[in-house]
Amino acid sequence: MAAPVDKFSRLSALKPARVAAFGAAHASEKREPCEEDTLARLLGASVGRNRFGEHLAVRNWYSSPEFAAPSPVALDILSRVRDKTQSRRGRDEAQARGGLDETRSQRGKNETQSRRAREALSDPATWLFLDTETTGLAGGTGTYAFLIGLAWWDAGGLQVEQLFMRDFGEEHAILHELAARVAKRPVLITYNGKTFDWPLLESRFTMTRSIAAPKVAAHLDLLHPARAVWKLRLGSVRLSDLERHVLEPVALGWSRDEDTTSALIPQFYFDYLRGGPPEPLLGIAKHNQMDLRGLAALYCKLNALLGDETRAHGSVDGRDLFGLSRYLQRRGHGQRAETACSQALDFGLPFEVRPQARRDLAQHAKRRGEHERAAEIWREMVNGEPGEIVHACEQLAMHYERRMKDYARALEFARLALAELQKARRLAGRMPAGHFAGTFAGAMTLRRGGDGRESRIEKDLVRRVVRLERRVLAEGRTPTLGLVPGLAP
Repeated sequence: MAAPVDKFSRLSALKPARVAAFGAAHASEKREPCEEDTLARLLGASVGRNRFGEHLAVRNWYSSPEFAAPSPVALDILSRVRDKTQSRRGRDEAQARGGLDETRSQRGKNETQSRRAREALSDPATWLFLDTETTGLAGGTGTYAFLIGLAWWDAGGLQVEQLFMRDFGEEHAILHELAARVAKRPVLITYNGKTFDWPLLESRFTMTRSIAAPKVAAHLDLLHPARAVWKLRLGSVRLSDLERHVLEPVALGWSRDEDTTSALIPQFYFDYLRGGPPEPLLGIAKHNQMDLRGLAALYCKLNALLGDETRAHGSVDGRDLFGLSRYLQRRGHGQRAETACSQALDFGLPFEVRPQARRDLAQHAKRRGEHERAAEIWREMVNGEPGEIVHACEQLAMHYERRMKDYARALEFARLALAELQKARRLAGRMPAGHFAGTFAGAMTLRRGGDGRESRIEKDLVRRVVRLERRVLAEGRTPTLGLVPGLAP
């Protein structure tokens, strides 16, 4: 009878041999497509093979967009994790969880994440642009990424590689290749990839139960800065819309005139699986290529916009600069945010946006401690629209009460703010819906919270007026009923 040790040694010999080296484990072979590989010949693809099976691989190099060295300032801004404790809601949540210690802990974590992302982004050789084409737009475990588009900077241009599965049985093969690419370039740059592409791919890795999801050193999603900068002007911030209105793709060497509509891509792939023609898949591959090139060009645009404060008059739309200023403020770059806001006002802003920009500019001055500069801007706003008058007078009332201790002057501005608020409320109640669109009176019914917020402002103003009247009487003076003569300082 064989010894137990001998039995176990025989059993272990039946296990598949493990690949010792990393390179051998990820090695893949490529061959030219044969006559029967209609799709491969149509796409100009080679047939790759690894230990999980075959897949198609398409490689193309493009001279545009050209590589742009990352600006240290731009990388610092893009890599920063937004500090949610800066908002009132974020502070309230932090206070509810643990008060000041929780706020400090969260800020420390954000700073650590930002520093690590900044260090990872410092080497463009580790960047990997990623975009997928999927069998559905809703995500979930039943959605496959049948085309994984990858790109990286190479020789001053952009190297694009597309991994394509001809049927669901080739998913393991393309995921294996993707894991190898991410291991080599672990910094992802995507457009809505944090919400859709990468979570979907992670779920597909998990579903294989044999290929571990690769670790990512940093993930830069350009949707968020693009939305902040261009949504005010464009409305839609789809990548194709940004290409047309911001990136000028014709000058860069491509056009989407005959582009495949994103909503039709899943159906074209399913038609192919059922024996349909492969020609529509060529349009999908070109669509993916343009998405990757547009993503790289978008990085270059943001890199230039965030890294340089010197802008010639009219070189950038004022609305884009205003969006940029608000994004910079959220990322902790107050001085650059103020410069962009000032430039936006100088370059010109629409009627409905200008009041908010002036508010922000005054707030920037106030944060820096330049209270007289802030008061000067508020006094200019008193001669503006009703929405500006209420806000400016409220701020001036606080300024004269708290800093200047001029209670009589503060009372005048508080009364004026209250009168303008009540006037706007009466006008909003008499006019049809939409009559005051874009104005303060119309905004009273459109803002989140509706009349509740305006009621709170009115109550605060009433309390301020009563308090200031008492203070003026305490000084031995009689409160006047006049409202800031000529709205002048």
